[in-house]
Amino acid sequence: MDDFQGRVAVVTGGGSGIGAAMARAFARLGSRIVLADLDRAGMDGVVSEIAAGGGRAIGIECDVTDLRAVERLADRTFRELGAAHILCNNAGVGMFGPLAAATENDWKWVMSVNVWGVVHGIHAFLARMIEQKQGGHIVNTASMAGLAGMPGLGVYCASKFAVVGLTESLARELKGTGIGASVLCPMIVNTRIDSSDRNRPKELQDPGAKKVSINDVAMTVARVIEPEEVAERVVRGIREKALYILTHSESRDVLRRRAQRLAEAAEKLATG
Repeated sequence: MDDFQGRVAVVTGGGSGIGAAMARAFARLGSRIVLADLDRAGMDGVVSEIAAGGGRAIGIECDVTDLRAVERLADRTFRELGAAHILCNNAGVGMFGPLAAATENDWKWVMSVNVWGVVHGIHAFLARMIEQKQGGHIVNTASMAGLAGMPGLGVYCASKFAVVGLTESLARELKGTGIGASVLCPMIVNTRIDSSDRNRPKELQDPGAKKVSINDVAMTVARVIEPEEVAERVVRGIREKALYILTHSESRDVLRRRAQRLAEAAEKLATG
């Protein structure tokens, strides 16, 4: 998809961070924007920014863990704007710490947002996007943690690996439909991911549990980049119909090491 002018872009997690930056970038290119988030104030701020720049945007409170809520998001999008061409399943949360300390509630919360949020977006929008026969693109936000397992990020990695695999399958299934699919795999971005638990449901909280910050986790050293840089790469990735959208040059070494380990394992099979 090369032309963003007049298109309708739906962005979950659009009230801040990467989602807000993508929405602004699409709006500058002439797209009409639908923002979805639990953060009403954040969404209103982004909607106002876009409107002040001459664009059109609406904000819809939506819990992506609730299929019915995402279906209502799709219904309103098609009812008010007539179509959906770009779908960014971007809403996500971070949970950090060793797997041995992860609770059932940790797993349920992270998977419900990071995996089921993407699944619900695809379920609610994809069939209609195909039926409208106007082309388009789906971007699912994963992470470099969805391409390489990292200590202290096990729960988060599991959720993001799922998004990578789902998107790889989706891209193959969409061939010939005029709709592309990309998986966004950033490293460290200046967002509020370290305060994700601000939206954690009470029933999935663990009172008294020690909060582990992303700063407490030993990770591959990488630059902290701004969401706007990520958004620029997303625009380029959509235009280039890229399956993988990477954001950091530091990711090359991480991926090379993983590829080398896989190659070595395959070589052992070949040599018996």
